[in-house]
Amino acid sequence: MRLFFSLLSIVTLTQFLWLQQNKPLKESIARGNEIYNDFCVQCHLENGEGVAGIFPPLSNSDYLMNNIRESIYGLKYGMEGPIKVNGELYDGIMVSQGLDNDEIADVMNYILNSWGNSYNDQLITSSLVNEIEK
Repeated sequence: MRLFFSLLSIVTLTQFLWLQQNKPLKESIARGNEIYNDFCVQCHLENGEGVAGIFPPLSNSDYLMNNIRESIYGLKYGMEGPIKVNGELYDGIMVSQGLDNDEIADVMNYILNSWGNSYNDQLITSSLVNEIEK
């Protein structure tokens, strides 16, 4: 019985520590969801699938997952010119939405952890966003 309670205590402590460690990410994702719905959903849609040939998908996006810094740059300053996403060419313009570094970090955390995307519990921070200059 003593062993059972010891194991239970270890499991509970481990879960608590994991939740505390990932709390900033979970909070950022929640804030990012709100920002996404305010600024991004019009083009990239609720499910992140975008519109074929017009607005690139964010869900299961090879471009997004392989070009984190470029994606942050696009949110921060806008994007134009051709990019290839999941084998399809997109050549449009995305204007800067005027988000601050915290908002960009939050929406990136949301996008990188939604619709089949997984950024392995890594946190995009406003400090990282701040490093990306025009």
